Amino acid sequence: MQLIGMLDSPYVRRAAISLQLLGLPFEHQSISVFSAYDRFREINPLVKAPSLICDDGTVLMDSILITQYAEAFPQKKRSLLPTDLGELQRMLRIIGLAMTACEKSVQIVYEHKLRPAEKLHEPWLVRVTGQLEEAYKALEDEFVKRPRAVTSATIDQATLTTAVAWYFSRQLVADVVPADRYPALAALSAAAEKLPEFAAAPYGDGICQAH
Repeated sequence: MQLIGMLDSPYVRRAAISLQLLGLPFEHQSISVFSAYDRFREINPLVKAPSLICDDGTVLMDSILITQYAEAFPQKKRSLLPTDLGELQRMLRIIGLAMTACEKSVQIVYEHKLRPAEKLHEPWLVRVTGQLEEAYKALEDEFVKRPRAVTSATIDQATLTTAVAWYFSRQLVADVVPADRYPALAALSAAAEKLPEFAAAPYGDGICQAH
């Protein structure tokens, strides 16, 4: 399999780390949806990262769908999702919060960097910022109430996605989500970044060095 997209995307990074933890071999191509648009378009006409080229050539996209596909492999080392319905419900809620935090972080950056200053829509920016803050408030509360072990053998998809989301938001909108306001998330992220699977897929424009 080949994972396409840059690791400065939390969605690409989430997929890369998940594939490693599941023990599924893949190659990573760091192709930008911006500077290498035409090259990416040859792989996926929709130019959406991450894209996963399966062994039979089928192209899947969206990190949630890619990780769902990866979970179905019978040869995976372990699952990152629980089988208990109640636990799965709780985990999916956390994943939803973290993915929303990623989305709102991107929207804030795009509003500032892609829209001309004279056309910046302040009410929209206030709304998106509030949504981001609410997502992280809920995640902070979750991980304060139920701390999770952060090791390669025990980390689950909810913890993984939250750690990736928090690190991403801190790179882009640190002023909106100061670390001292969310100490549980800051500690979670610090612990996760020390794991070999996170270190092998560092945030930025590099290549995932998965083994």
